[in-house]
Amino acid sequence: MAQLHNSSYRNEFTAAFPGDDSGDRRPRQTLGTFWAKAEPTAVPKPALHAWSDALAEELGLDRPDAKTVEILGGNGLAPGMHPYAACYAGHQFGNWAGQLGDGRAITLGELVTPNGETRELQLKGAGPTAYSRRADGRAVLRSSVREYLMSEAMHYLGVPTTRALSLVGTGEKVLRDMFYDGHPSREPGAIVARVAPSFLRFGSYEMPAARGEKEALQQLVDWTIDRHFPQLAASEERILHWFGEVVRRTAFLMAEWQRVGFVHGVMNTDNMSILGLTIDYGPYSFVDAFEPNFTPNTTDLPGRRYAFGKQPAVAKWNLGCLAGALLPLFDNQDGLVAVLDTYDGIYWKYWFRMMGDKLGLATITSDDQALLEQCELVLATLQPDYTIFFQLLAEWAPTEKDALAHFAPCFYGAPTDDGESLLLEFLRNWKERIATEESADLQSRMRRANPRFILRNYLLVQAIEGLEKGDDTLFRALEAALQEPYSSNHDQFMEKRPDWANARAGCSMLSCSS
Repeated sequence: MAQLHNSSYRNEFTAAFPGDDSGDRRPRQTLGTFWAKAEPTAVPKPALHAWSDALAEELGLDRPDAKTVEILGGNGLAPGMHPYAACYAGHQFGNWAGQLGDGRAITLGELVTPNGETRELQLKGAGPTAYSRRADGRAVLRSSVREYLMSEAMHYLGVPTTRALSLVGTGEKVLRDMFYDGHPSREPGAIVARVAPSFLRFGSYEMPAARGEKEALQQLVDWTIDRHFPQLAASEERILHWFGEVVRRTAFLMAEWQRVGFVHGVMNTDNMSILGLTIDYGPYSFVDAFEPNFTPNTTDLPGRRYAFGKQPAVAKWNLGCLAGALLPLFDNQDGLVAVLDTYDGIYWKYWFRMMGDKLGLATITSDDQALLEQCELVLATLQPDYTIFFQLLAEWAPTEKDALAHFAPCFYGAPTDDGESLLLEFLRNWKERIATEESADLQSRMRRANPRFILRNYLLVQAIEGLEKGDDTLFRALEAALQEPYSSNHDQFMEKRPDWANARAGCSMLSCSS
């Protein structure tokens, strides 16, 4: 085990690709480059708020000493670190946005783990970069807490994600207009240290393609495959096989988001990981009441492009953008189109298996399709609390006479007669279907697929308000609960969103500044 400041680092990305090593952080176009040097900007008083012991152990790191906290707060660098901001582009809300890049994220270097693997270590909120445009490159405690806790929550839920190592307060105030309504206020600043094998995203490939830099695009694709997909043998079809693997991982990720009820909120192509990870936690939310058209992002209104039920289709659209970026490497589009067209079948295969697990079914046949679709219809019609509904379903005894009373705790409003009838019909069909399932196995599958604890927005708001007042009680309780999302050890949090949270800022909907 070691401290961050005496660990081993590599800088293979900056060594492999052209960049701007001047250290100039003035906003500008950086043509022909993949990165621009960006040293973190010092803060007045870095203070450690949180540290992921489990992730640190994987990375071979001890709990931080004072020097490490200084680095995590942006007040210094360890030997071997070469800090930079990545250059990439993207489609935002369906429109081409051109050059974007890391506007408030600075990669310090590639940390070498005890088993010889590398993990990129990145500070989010450590000051301006060449891609900050008119922003300050900082992050507030509110958004940093959300990223730190949700990164780790998704990891323990079993959903592919980037990780969060630390949360450090900066001792300064940051000016933010939370809802872009002309009422800015100063909030406590904070920095999250986040970790991933790579932060490459679809927009990383869109950038050289848009600039007509074919050789640079080819180099990036080859480097990505060699480093992160080494199982793909060298062949003329290697890029297509790689794209197929990105399609598969993305489809799996979408099914996992649907499983736990996660809504990303801003699925722009610059927020889509090439490794199939959940990346860039902003105005996210879990669904409380099941609503396919729910979006947590005020910026996504009124079109609701990134609503919960639309995420799988948006992912395919984004993959289409990635395919378009790769097109210069091919003589025609036929192969890329053929691979892209496999997405729907792959996604639905994952979806049916996922829904089967949520219902406790060991195998899924074509005969089960009607039951799974009926379950979705019940959810969409009754709009119960998505998490609590499946917990009650797992606890429901088919011999129980008053099913409506059993499920009452998951409803946000009284079900209509039609809704009640749908639920009872579904329960009859589900009872008949599971009659041949071994009870213990059924319960085990349902327990593994359906979390009891999710990190609800109203809990986050309360935890953030507590931290701002110097009280970390709820924050620590949530930090513990998110590590056991399938356990009953934290059932004090297994409650519906309270009525007071319906109209409370940040409890349901947020802006991209969140």
